[in-house]
Amino acid sequence: MAIVRTFGKLEFDVNDKQWIISEAAPHVCIKLKSIFPKIPKHETVPFKIMHSTENCLDLAWFIDRYPLEMCNSHKAILQGGKAKQLKRLDRLESILLPSYSPKDSELKHPAKARHYQQVARDVNIGCNRMLLGDDLGLGKTVSGILMLLESSNRPAAVVCPIHLVKHWTMKIAEFTDLSVHEIKTRKIYSLPPADVYIIRYSTIMGWVDVFSQGIIKYALFDEIQDLRHDATSKYNSAKVLADNATRVTGLSATPIYNYADEIFNVLNLIKPDCLGSYNDFIREWAGGCMSNKIIIKDPKALGTYLRENFLFLRRTRADVGMELPRINTIVQNVDYDEAEVERFEELARILAIKVTQGSFMERGQAARELDMRARQVTGVAKAKAVAVFVRMLIESGEPVLLGGWHREVYDIWQEELNDLQPVFYTGTESSRQKNESEKRFINGDTNLMIMSLRSGIGVDGLQKRCSTVVYGELDWSKKVHQQFTARIDRPGQTNPVTEYYLTSDAGSDPLIIDLLALKESQATGIIDPLQAVSEQYSDESRIKMLAQQYLTKKQ
Repeated sequence: MAIVRTFGKLEFDVNDKQWIISEAAPHVCIKLKSIFPKIPKHETVPFKIMHSTENCLDLAWFIDRYPLEMCNSHKAILQGGKAKQLKRLDRLESILLPSYSPKDSELKHPAKARHYQQVARDVNIGCNRMLLGDDLGLGKTVSGILMLLESSNRPAAVVCPIHLVKHWTMKIAEFTDLSVHEIKTRKIYSLPPADVYIIRYSTIMGWVDVFSQGIIKYALFDEIQDLRHDATSKYNSAKVLADNATRVTGLSATPIYNYADEIFNVLNLIKPDCLGSYNDFIREWAGGCMSNKIIIKDPKALGTYLRENFLFLRRTRADVGMELPRINTIVQNVDYDEAEVERFEELARILAIKVTQGSFMERGQAARELDMRARQVTGVAKAKAVAVFVRMLIESGEPVLLGGWHREVYDIWQEELNDLQPVFYTGTESSRQKNESEKRFINGDTNLMIMSLRSGIGVDGLQKRCSTVVYGELDWSKKVHQQFTARIDRPGQTNPVTEYYLTSDAGSDPLIIDLLALKESQATGIIDPLQAVSEQYSDESRIKMLAQQYLTKKQ
């Protein structure tokens, strides 16, 4: 029997649950540190590696190339861990097969999760830490809620931007019976018992000491691209929460940027060292610099690597098209300029009084002005937030038809999105200019067409280029929206159409949304599609309701 040369010694510490490598040759130490980045570059033997099935698989692979002296009992432990990890990987791969049958969700009746949302949950449970990057409109919120329903994941923490706090609170209540507590301040206090704690990114830094105790079993970071800069207190506070949780999910439709350091930071927060050390990652994946940013040399290769290692799961609308309705309607709350709204409040109150108490002539004139000004102010107040949302869609590869009404709003969009070279189809452009805009959009010269809500009658061809509508401003008439969406939802459209209603909590939007009877549940298509016919309101009644809204606000 040939004598096998060994390059060191490997032992298992039963008490501390770690592997100890000693007496390793120098060149073996260098190779070992490249595979296990948690070993500091300056450290010398003995090296200590925490016991996990993942580490067992890597150690078993390593000693095939560099045999290490081991006793039989420790070898059995290593092989057992390796076998469990291989079984785990086989299980994860089987979940992604079309034939996979997930367990039923426990959402409130009649809500029902889609197959691909349940797949996301099961992959997340299997790999513990994952970045979910499904396309906008595919219901990442529901995928996250399915994770919250797992008893082993509670108590859980949902960390999100301030404008999504209400969204998460409402969705959890809509689809589950879980108890929720919103943490609104950085000042620490005794937390009441709850299944889910919702906290803003801007607040999390005050709770580092609490989260470091490991009281949170599962951490979900919505719009995790907010954490792409690791030099911020927000990032480091979030990392304390993530490091002390058993499972972690990051949600973002646009999580993968071409900037290497930002990609690294996001994934390193979700699963530390999953990409090795920062220097190792830059050496392997970076391809140059632009504006002091390190660029990934082959983004597609990185994306493939992340998917194959179950660090990143992404499905496009095309991937799950058979499960989507013909039109997928999404109501998305966005930020607004409070100062802009406040400047209008006093005028709105005066007009509202005239609408309800003035003479016949005064009522008519005041109603028209209140309607016009309220919608204009609402559109201007949220215009920049709308631009951010539209940019996110376009940068994820989606051409967008953006609907609006007021010139002041168009001007803001043009300024904010000028680098995307938008074309306009509104009441200002001549017929020739409109035709040119239509041609440029259809030919792919630009990915953004800004169109007036009541323009474009008879336009055909947009459906060959675009399947995404964004309502940056709203109309009182549901028919106007239906006709506008029909600009792309017509014969020749090969993809499911998604329409986004971007709304604010101020101005005319809340009332318009109520009157249009838009259902947020359509956003993910998990509620029974059969709905009662919505109540219709006359022009006179809705203006009186708008006036009453401003009068009530001042009482």
